[in-house]
Amino acid sequence: MGKKKKVAIQGIAGCFHDCAARLFFQDEEIELEPCESFPVLFEKVREDSEMLAIVAIENTIAGSLLQNYELIRNSGLSIVGEHKLRIRQSLCALPGQRLETLDEVLSHPIALLQCGEFLRRHPQLRIIEFDDTANAAKTIAEKKMTGAAAICASLAARQYGLEILEEGIETNKHNFTRFLVLSHQKELAGQKEEPNKSSLAFAVPHKPGSLSKILTILSFYDINLTKIQSMPIIGKEWEYLFYIDLSYDNYERYHQAIAAIMPLTRNLRILGDYHEGRQTI
Repeated sequence: MGKKKKVAIQGIAGCFHDCAARLFFQDEEIELEPCESFPVLFEKVREDSEMLAIVAIENTIAGSLLQNYELIRNSGLSIVGEHKLRIRQSLCALPGQRLETLDEVLSHPIALLQCGEFLRRHPQLRIIEFDDTANAAKTIAEKKMTGAAAICASLAARQYGLEILEEGIETNKHNFTRFLVLSHQKELAGQKEEPNKSSLAFAVPHKPGSLSKILTILSFYDINLTKIQSMPIIGKEWEYLFYIDLSYDNYERYHQAIAAIMPLTRNLRILGDYHEGRQTI
């Protein structure tokens, strides 16, 4: 048997980062390293050259996690993979509880917002905001809280011995979160698939048409721009750092494109070349 992969996640066992890690490494044994925040996660991974990380970067409803772009760029780690996880929320409680006898619901504020329609149909449920969906489930289990339910992933219910009263209670059924897998190495050990996606960060001169010229060159080399995110450069008014995701069919053409745009950028960094991730439906 091979050595277990150590994977840092933000949150505790049963959270959506846990779900994404299990699905990405579905054919391998992993050892999770729960972290209370993203800065703590990056610090732990920085101290252990063998540890990987899986980090949420954007959500189809809530948008980008801007803090994580900067944490990735400053970490020195490489993006080596991605996974797109469908966010399914479940209502979970102690075994034997029934929905009509519940009087409060615990969850993270974002999860509560995602289940707005369900909660409006059950106005008797007093809403209690929690720091983490999985921690809400864990708290109910440990404190044996009758009359209370957690909104969380079904994995959290199984993890802490809760009963799923209703599944799929999220309002929008097209809610996905994209997670990035990070490593000290440029690629995962045993990686067989050639990269067809890359993430870059760069600045451009504060001149008209600077970004347009770069996008024109990428188009010439048949490189598809799948994501662009700008962030202000602190201390330089109205100048921005651009984070972009590219997809392509020809890895050699991609490298030619990078060489062509290099003179037009400042501080260009390739954050990772990887294979486009699966989407869990």
